[in-house]
Amino acid sequence: MLPPGSPSDRVPPAPPGTIFVIGPQGGYAVPPRRYTLLFGRDREDVHVPVGVDDPTVSRRHGVFTCAATGGDWWLVNTGNLPIELPDGVLMLTGHKRIVGPGYTPLVINSSKRRSHLVEVRVVDGDDLHPRSTSSADTAAPETVYALSPQERLVLTALARRYLEGQDAFPLPLSWEDTARLVNASPYATKSWTYKSVANTAEDVRERLRRRGVRGLTRDEVGEPVGSMLSVNLIRELLRTATLNAQDLELLAERS
Repeated sequence: MLPPGSPSDRVPPAPPGTIFVIGPQGGYAVPPRRYTLLFGRDREDVHVPVGVDDPTVSRRHGVFTCAATGGDWWLVNTGNLPIELPDGVLMLTGHKRIVGPGYTPLVINSSKRRSHLVEVRVVDGDDLHPRSTSSADTAAPETVYALSPQERLVLTALARRYLEGQDAFPLPLSWEDTARLVNASPYATKSWTYKSVANTAEDVRERLRRRGVRGLTRDEVGEPVGSMLSVNLIRELLRTATLNAQDLELLAERS
């Protein structure tokens, strides 16, 4: 058992494969062996209480299981509400997936507009010999996609609402509005149409698809497609810091 306030950013010495599950009232650690670890609202019936004062959280909301010594840890959603993963994937009731090494925050979003966090860390071999990086220079994100200046201009315009950060649920601009915004920029090197900006975004989507990014084709998104291809493209570019708020300077109108 781990007391309340246990650190989620570091773990005590433990064999690789050990799982640490931490909630607001404490947590639990188990080495990789046959075990079932429960979290949810009923503090008397789970290892890790979460959302104890929120009746929309299930009494047993989730289960971590390991089938054998040295095996993988699996997470199953046994609650009514989805469990949101860091990549935006929603685990619905009955969904099951492996929890990989490293840190994984799980969020239960309550219908009462509350969010409940369960922090999970599975010890990797590197955790046995951690290296301090507190004084090192900040490293660039591991995956940054190269964009030409004109691609960056087009995608910045397409993602303007995301980059401004003023909308709770932003959407990409239309192709027509994107073209108008690009043409108003002093950095535009040609006259853009709604077709040319759409083709530019499609070229970047295809490059990212070839690198294994999912959610960028019609088959993966399904019908109706709507703006989901652009939404997923923008989210990937923001997630990897390929685009950031400083790029809005490209949209300064011609004087």
